[in-house]
Amino acid sequence: MSQFLSSIEMNEDRFLALLENLISVSKQLQNSPSQGLIPREDLASDHVLALLEPHSTRNGGVLEVERVTFVEGRGNIIIKYPGSSDRTVAFIGSHLDVVPADPSGWSRDPFKLTREGDMLYGRGTTDCLGHVAMLTDLMVSLATNKPALTNSIVVVFIANEENGTFKGVGVDQLAREGYLDNLKNGPVFWVDAADSQPCIGTAGSAQWEMKVGGKLFHSGLPHKGINAIELAMDSVSYVQRKFFQDFPRHPREAEYNFATQSTFKATQISCPPSSLNQIPGGCTIQGDIRISPFYDIREVMNKIESYVEAISKDPSIVENPEVRGPHSKYVLPGEMNGKVSFKWVVEGDNGIACRLDSKGYSALLQATEEVLGSVKPYSIGGSLPLIRDLQDLGFDVQISGYGISSRYHADNEAASLSDLKCATRIISKVSFHFIMFTKIVWPNVFIFRSYLSWSNSKFDSLHWRCIMNSDSGIVWFRVSYTGNMFQ
Repeated sequence: MSQFLSSIEMNEDRFLALLENLISVSKQLQNSPSQGLIPREDLASDHVLALLEPHSTRNGGVLEVERVTFVEGRGNIIIKYPGSSDRTVAFIGSHLDVVPADPSGWSRDPFKLTREGDMLYGRGTTDCLGHVAMLTDLMVSLATNKPALTNSIVVVFIANEENGTFKGVGVDQLAREGYLDNLKNGPVFWVDAADSQPCIGTAGSAQWEMKVGGKLFHSGLPHKGINAIELAMDSVSYVQRKFFQDFPRHPREAEYNFATQSTFKATQISCPPSSLNQIPGGCTIQGDIRISPFYDIREVMNKIESYVEAISKDPSIVENPEVRGPHSKYVLPGEMNGKVSFKWVVEGDNGIACRLDSKGYSALLQATEEVLGSVKPYSIGGSLPLIRDLQDLGFDVQISGYGISSRYHADNEAASLSDLKCATRIISKVSFHFIMFTKIVWPNVFIFRSYLSWSNSKFDSLHWRCIMNSDSGIVWFRVSYTGNMFQ
């Protein structure tokens, strides 16, 4: 009966009806406390629960459905299709809140589902209500057909993903209070990425602020002032030089297909209002860092603080007469020094490198290739701190998602219906392949895999991957060699 998992298709009418209901309340799901927008995720989960309730154990069905609430009106939903063992396949991370939408920037109503051919428009279609509707529809299909499975299939919809200002609302509190502990008995797929391919790595991040004090003076007498803008620019340049020396591209980033390395950059600058003929006496620069998951963000943050401390002790070390000219000084002997202070705006988080030796990852690769015809794992400089937290707690976390990356958090946000249909097939095949992997008698497979691993240590261009046929369950190895073995 687990074979049923390899052939599940989306019920389009059911999916669209649910998504329409979810988008209709997305105005109340906007999450931006600084704008006074606190979401009420229960408005979305009410629609999810209404669809699941006829199939719940409370009504004689098979689904174990629970709303877990830590903050009133902001519940999380845990849905379990039980298997015959304690092993699990879990899909979490699809969230019930959305980022704000300003209707003035949209050509359609952001809080109403609009379909134009294959495209579905509305706030949350890509991030992440489309995933919520897709996974709910999948669980209803399981509950309707009742296949006998060894592994339980678990889906967790979370609150408060879009803003980390308030803690103890969503997945962080679920993990802290033990609601997710049983999910360590199998892979955990975080379903909130994009473009239908496996995401195998994300960056860590932190935001910073640098305040610079100079000496306000007439611009015709630059030798008597300290230009805060120039001091700020040269301070940032100094920190960047030191940063890229100490944290170059890590060798493992190529293995994970990271497009960019770790970065330190300014993103905003401001000064107190003054006349154009005055040397500015103050300046504030803000920015962020993006850190490869193979560096520890605490070490990086400590290093950056040491760079700024050196500037603070002697601002003359960043003077740049070749660029600024001979009169741009940051130390006025006998009078004053320029001042540079630095702070972190938010607590930093490490990135994640997913386990590439995981059976869950193998299942995701194979399912994606079967449905889409190719598989191209990628890594990004964006950050998903909640995922790294789960990995640090011992969960085998993999990342996937089926929205459109160019439409994330954008005006006229949209998702592709055909992509989400493929997502149903990929997710169900992931479950099938992982369950079949756990049924295989592995000793002979491991003997052959050990031989291949030994061979790969001798010949760097030998590549292999375990493959399983969805129809027959037969396992084989795909082995390829590039290069000259006899050099």
